[in-house]
Amino acid sequence: MDRLFETFNSRQRRSLTRGITDGKRKLIAEIKQARAGNLKTPIKTHLRDLIILPNMTGVTVNVFSGKEFVPVNIRTEMIGHYLGEYVITNKKVSHGAPGVGASRSSLYVPLK
Repeated sequence: MDRLFETFNSRQRRSLTRGITDGKRKLIAEIKQARAGNLKTPIKTHLRDLIILPNMTGVTVNVFSGKEFVPVNIRTEMIGHYLGEYVITNKKVSHGAPGVGASRSSLYVPLK
């Protein structure tokens, strides 16, 4: 664990030394069961601030993006990062045509 801490940034080290909450502990236990093959249902979580540890690799976790659950396959390159970094929470806005009343000139345009 000490060698692992050397590779982490100060934010990750501080988060882990302060302790793991009950919700994160339950999620880590679920991931451990999934690695053993004892879990049939997909793992869903809202915990975007969970730091990925080496014992979580090889598992797919569905992380909530604010609208839907996005599957994240945990790989070795992700160790030390947060789960939320791999799920985007916003998407590109594509605006349609302006509606009636959007500008002064659109008041005089017939609808049909």
